[in-house]
This record gives sequence, C-alpha cells and structure tokens, in this order.
Amino acid sequence: LKDIDVFEIHEAFAGQVLANIKAMDSDYFCTENMKRSGKFGRVPLEKLNLWGGSLSIGHPFGATGVRLAIHSAHRLKEEKGQYAVIAACAAGGHGVGMLVEAYGK
Repeated sequence: LKDIDVFEIHEAFAGQVLANIKAMDSDYFCTENMKRSGKFGRVPLEKLNLWGGSLSIGHPFGATGVRLAIHSAHRLKEEKGQYAVIAACAAGGHGVGMLVEAYGK
C-alpha cells in the first residue's frame, strides 16, 4: 500500500467502501475470510478520491471505468506519482481492480 500514490475507488455506496477499507485493515477478517497470514493494511485516506468520487461528481452509466482510469492518469501526472489503484463494483456482485503505472516513470 505504501507504494501506491493514487487510489480511485468507485463508491456506488459509501458504506461499502468504508467497510472494505476497515476489512483490509483487520487481521481477523483477512485471516478468516481471505486465508492470509495477516491484514493488508489501511488505505491512506489522504490518497483516496482526492478530486471527488462517483457519488460527488457522478459516473455515466457504462463509463465508470473510463472515468476512473482518466482520473487516475491525470492525478498521477499532476501529483507526480508512479502507481495508481483503481477499484469498482459492478452489478450482480462483480468487481474490478487495476494497477496503473505512469508511463516513463
């Protein structure tokens, strides 16, 4: 987590994102439910959706992924970062995640 400069998470429901952030920082949740030896750690909120998220700026139906990718690319450039993590939920319990690296870094 410390290597990631930008986090862009599609929050269709803010409570779901907050619950996932808490779960990632829980030894109990990660060992019992993910069969890991420990927790992932806490997503630094000072790097999360700094320019607004899906709830505040919207997400055109069918274009959420593009909005997240473009937002991440612009933030990496502006903030001189190297890596961004994008995550989005989708209908029917699906979800996607992506690691983006700034070109030329």
